[in-house]
Amino acid sequence: MVRLKELNQIEKEETIKKGNFACAGCGLNIALRHALAPLFKQVSIVVPACCTSVIQGMGSGYGINVPIFNIAFAAAPAAASGVAAAYRARGVDFVAAAWAGDGGTYDIGLASLSGAAERDEDIFYFCYDNGLYSNTGGQKSGATPRSARTTSTPTGRTTATKSIARIVAAHNVPYVARASISYPRDLYDKVERAKGIKGFKFILIDQPCTASNVFDSGKTIEIGEYAVKSGLVPLYEIVDGVLTWTSRTKRYLNPEKRIDRDGEAFLDKYMSLQRRFRGANPELVELLKQDINHEIEMLRRLQEDSSIQPWE
Repeated sequence: MVRLKELNQIEKEETIKKGNFACAGCGLNIALRHALAPLFKQVSIVVPACCTSVIQGMGSGYGINVPIFNIAFAAAPAAASGVAAAYRARGVDFVAAAWAGDGGTYDIGLASLSGAAERDEDIFYFCYDNGLYSNTGGQKSGATPRSARTTSTPTGRTTATKSIARIVAAHNVPYVARASISYPRDLYDKVERAKGIKGFKFILIDQPCTASNVFDSGKTIEIGEYAVKSGLVPLYEIVDGVLTWTSRTKRYLNPEKRIDRDGEAFLDKYMSLQRRFRGANPELVELLKQDINHEIEMLRRLQEDSSIQPWE
């Protein structure tokens, strides 16, 4: 794992500038900084409609220090594929990456994502996941946890979250990972490892949204940690079909370990800090706990089923 001192030194060359138009406490800033650090000066990003479209800057201002191509909501993977092809044709040693939110990944951009994955395009696809359509008013997305209130589910989401990482892995791509802004060295290391892999690389990054999920802007990292410790955001890599749990998440695969020293459940701590869970239906919360266990069990099966890997 990269050392913290080394990571701090690397990030002195800022991928994203201070004073951009992100909300206070925005996890997107952190996600972008750590995810692009291993690729800095060798990457351009293709951005569909999302919060990243807004925080880049206004007028002559420019908040992100890498080349950017803004594209229609559903087209980021296709556009990134074209950018990568252009770099190859010109002999330019540059990485093309789609940088999209969960709305443009789980939902509106899913067909284009599936196409690029099926073709095994040699690109990165980063999804920074804040669990809803934050930029357009806080509507439910395919990533919204069950029981969470949004402007389109005012009494709480009643269905389970879409498992986008397993969907992408089912395309037999060489690299899929889940990461969190609360563990920046793990995120950096995953991008660094993926950089040496040819083909489609998908990294799902959990980043709590202070604006639409409504919490204290100083709690972003803490909430991200509780998401991992509650089992809601398990961290792992799937390389050529082989799943490996990240060390940070192994302990919390066991439901009995998802409590702090005082016996309080990390899921309760996670929910109590966010207004979207205030007054949540207890029955939906119980179903959310089942969703967490189900996702981990499905990932365990993927890990144990040697018949699905390796593939060519």
